[in-house]
Formats: sequence, structure tokens, C-alpha cells
Amino acid sequence: MSGYMRTGSPLIAERGADTYLARAFEVCRRIHAGADHLSPQVVDLLPAHKRPYAHALVALGLWADRLADEGEVSERGPALARFRADILTALADGPNTPVRLPPVQRAMVHTVRAWDMSVPVLEELLTTLEQDSRRPPDFPGFADLRGYMRGTSGTVGELLGTVLEPVREDAPELMSLLGEVLQYIDILHDLPEDLEQGRCYLPRQDLERFGLDADDLIGARGTNAYRELIALQVQRARGLLAQGQEVVDAVHPSSRPFLASMVAGLRTGLDECEHLPAGLPGAPPRTAVPARLSQTRETPVGALPAVPTLRQRQFPGPSPDSGDPPAAVPEHVAVIMDGNRRWAKALGLAPVEGHSAGEEAMYRLVDAAGDLGIKYVTTFAFSTENWSRSPEEVSSLFRMFARGVPGVVGRLHARGVRMRWCGRRDRVEAALRERLEWAEELTSGNSGVTFTSCLDYGGRQEMVDALKRTAAEALSGRLDPTRMTESDLAEYLYDPELPDVDLLIRTAGEQRTSNFLPWHTAYAEIVFEDALWPDFDRSHLVRAVNSYAGRRRSFGGTLSEVNV
Repeated sequence: MSGYMRTGSPLIAERGADTYLARAFEVCRRIHAGADHLSPQVVDLLPAHKRPYAHALVALGLWADRLADEGEVSERGPALARFRADILTALADGPNTPVRLPPVQRAMVHTVRAWDMSVPVLEELLTTLEQDSRRPPDFPGFADLRGYMRGTSGTVGELLGTVLEPVREDAPELMSLLGEVLQYIDILHDLPEDLEQGRCYLPRQDLERFGLDADDLIGARGTNAYRELIALQVQRARGLLAQGQEVVDAVHPSSRPFLASMVAGLRTGLDECEHLPAGLPGAPPRTAVPARLSQTRETPVGALPAVPTLRQRQFPGPSPDSGDPPAAVPEHVAVIMDGNRRWAKALGLAPVEGHSAGEEAMYRLVDAAGDLGIKYVTTFAFSTENWSRSPEEVSSLFRMFARGVPGVVGRLHARGVRMRWCGRRDRVEAALRERLEWAEELTSGNSGVTFTSCLDYGGRQEMVDALKRTAAEALSGRLDPTRMTESDLAEYLYDPELPDVDLLIRTAGEQRTSNFLPWHTAYAEIVFEDALWPDFDRSHLVRAVNSYAGRRRSFGGTLSEVNV
């Protein structure tokens, strides 16, 4: 195989690619970046003209997987059937027929045409996902599980192999094996959560081998039988990886750095699966939070290509490094992250996709804050008023929160960030509450930026709760209300350690504070930023800090010397 074959469709990086198509590929990149923070960086190791297609393939899998997992159970199968039919119909219409589909499907149709991909393999992927959405998983043996893994991520791997330009006949098979390993890791990471939803993707023969069944598997976590069951799955996955890793030599040299990093990441992912704590689904080990490209036993880190940091990556909008260095830096910056839903609507996406893209903006914020010397960053993740949104959006949002905590923790913990949660803790589901409190415990000793997420937070409710606590203390005789000071009352707020806010930023052009930290923002400087939150980057923060540095802060009395 000497390389790839193309139809008349221009590559997206070439001149002549239409604006709407470019926009569709940008949506795919954002979906990929919102779902995972490291694999998009690994894609950056590919030549520039191949990257959009890798993002499109990942976005296709993510989008279809969400259709299979979210919404009413009875609607999932039909939704995937329509998704599948729209793509296959557009491909059957011929290469010169205009494609009028939502961004992910539009980008995928162009990808298949541009790289002359196998339509039957794409159909196998979409059919497998549709079938998975219609019935609970049931795999009698390992061969049956492999059939499912082949039909999901294995097919994505094979399609991706076309973009990597295979030079050997066995490249598609080897890429499919890597895809199976990736799916295996996903199954093991999500096992506790799937079990709670009545879904078990492990072979029945394996469960019976260790005297287990799907119904009592949750209660078996932490037992020797459970650990041996997981060890068997990891061993099998490592066997698949040992075969599939040969693909590094089976593709064009320009694609090999990407694949070498991918293989190293899969090894590390399997190491994580083997040591996941039984009590917290998806959590990284407490003793270490390995990066996907960290050193492994088989692959020294020095042998891998350098992976660009977040600050080195390119983002849409202003350059991340634009703006002069600020003359004065606030100690505490709080952000009302507005515009996620508007961003998603403008791109024809579901609201939850806007929230996913907003997570990547949060990482950029924390990264930039650390660079600038800002000590505290606080964001408004979910307000007490947000409960009034549709049950479907709230459910999707909290499911995204719960699934994302382990990855967020691993990423921030590796940077030395200390994580805090400010808000009510009695209404959040137990699984999410446990994960957030675990994140606080795990990162409590870190000395970097203190990142506080205000989740189920309302400023007026915080005041009411503080007054209730002080009243109870007064009635018990432990507090004399006549001697109370401001600092005394602050001790009864949700997070007594949270300092006053110096700079409050609100995105998306809205100009109100929306019940956010009224106690702490009493003397905060406020900057209203027009950019939607998913587009917020370092340049926006620098601009806001520069605005802060140029203001005269009097606090009702003598001007502050810091900002004069």
C-alpha cells in the first residue's frame, strides 16, 4: 500500500475548502477538546493537513456515543438510526452533491470522500452503536466482547488508519486492535457507573469464573475476586496492545510520532485501570496522577516526541500570547462563565456540548492565571437558579460533571492546583458529591493556584444559610450576636477560607453579577467581556487584568497604592 487515495474533494487545509465546511471541522475539534485534554494534543503531532480528519473521526464517535447514552431510552435507538441514515444517504448521493447536515455529520461525509474511506466500515460502526442503544449489553464470552469493541472503537481505528497513510497491508487490522484497546480501557474506567445503570460489558464466562454475576458485582468491589476479574481484563487488553503496536511501522513516517504517543498513552491507561481504587469509579491513583504520555516501563519518555502544552496550542480568536504583560495582578479572580449554550446553539449543537467546550476554556483560564501569578481562581459552574432549566439539560450537565471529575482532578492535580467546592452539598447526587470531596482531599496539599468551583451556589442562599448557623450558635449560647464582626460572620460562609474577590469577569456581554459571591465581590473591580465562554483564552484574561491594573481602587476611602 503506497499511500492514500483521494476523490475530487479538496482537503480541508487546502485553498478552496468552503467556509461552512471549515466551520464544521472546527466544531469537531472543539468537541474532541471538550471531551479529553490530552488526545487532541497528540493529534497535534500529525501533519497539519491530517489533523482535522482525526478530530472529525473522534467527534463522530463521541457524538454517536452520546446519542446512545443520553435522553429517553426509547428515543436513543431512533435518534442513532436517523444519524446513521443521514450520513449514509449523503455518501450515496455522490461526491458533488451538496451536504446539508449538522456539523459533525457534514465533516464526516467530507472525510470519507476526501480519503476514500471504507463506507462498510463506517456503517459497521454506526450499526453497532445503534444496536447497543436498543438493548443491554450481553457478551457470553471474550470473543463476543471483542466483536462489540471491534464494531465501536475498532472501526474508528481502522478509518483513522486511512488518514495515517498505511504502507503495509496489515495496517487496518493493527489500527483496529488499538481501537479495541481504547474501548477496553473505556469499559474498565466506566464499569462502576455502568453497573449502577444496570449495564455490564464484561463477559459472563469471566464473571462465572470468579463466582460473580452482574447483579452483585457492585458489592464485590474491593474483594479479591473483583481484583482478579479486572486483572484478567487488563491482561487481555495488554495482549491486544502487544499485537497492535506494530502499526507504528505500518504507516507513513509522518504519522509515526502520533502513533508512538498513542501506544504509550494506551499503556499508561491500562496501568491506571489496574490500579483504580475500588471505591471511586474512574479515579486516578491517590499516590500519583500519571499523564497519558508519562514514562512507562516499556517506553522511556525521552523516546517520545514532545507534546505541546496548552499554552503552545493554537486556539480560535485572539492569539493566546497577545496583550502586554499586566502592570498589577489581582490575587483573586472570579469568573461568571456565560455563553456556553449560545455558543452551542450558534454551531447547531446540543447545550451540553457548549458546557463541554467550556471545560477546555476553564483549563486555559487556570493555566494563564498560574502564569500571571494569580493565586485564586473561582468560577460559577452551576447556580441555585439553574435547577429551573429543563430536567434533560440538568441531568446531562450533572452526568458530564460526574464523569469529568476524575479527568479534571488528574489534570489540575498534576499542575499543583488546589481544588475547592463552594456551594450547597445536600442536593447534589451522592456520586458527584463524593468525587468533589475526594478532589478537595487529594489536592489539599498543593501550593499552586487555588481553583474553586461554585456548584449549586447562590449568594443569597449562602447568606441565609450563614444566618441560620449563627442563629443556632446564638441560641445554644456559644455565640454572642451583639459582639459579632464581619470576620465572625464570614466564618459561617460556605468556604471561610475564600478571600475577597479583586477582579470579577463575566463573559458573553452580559452585565450583571447574577447572585454570584455578593459577600466577596463587595469591592471587586468588574470587567464585562463580549467573548462567549468557550472562546475565552489567555488574551482575554490578560486584557481584563490590564483593565484592573489601570483602575483606582479606593475601597470607600484612601486610594489603593497598588492600582494608582
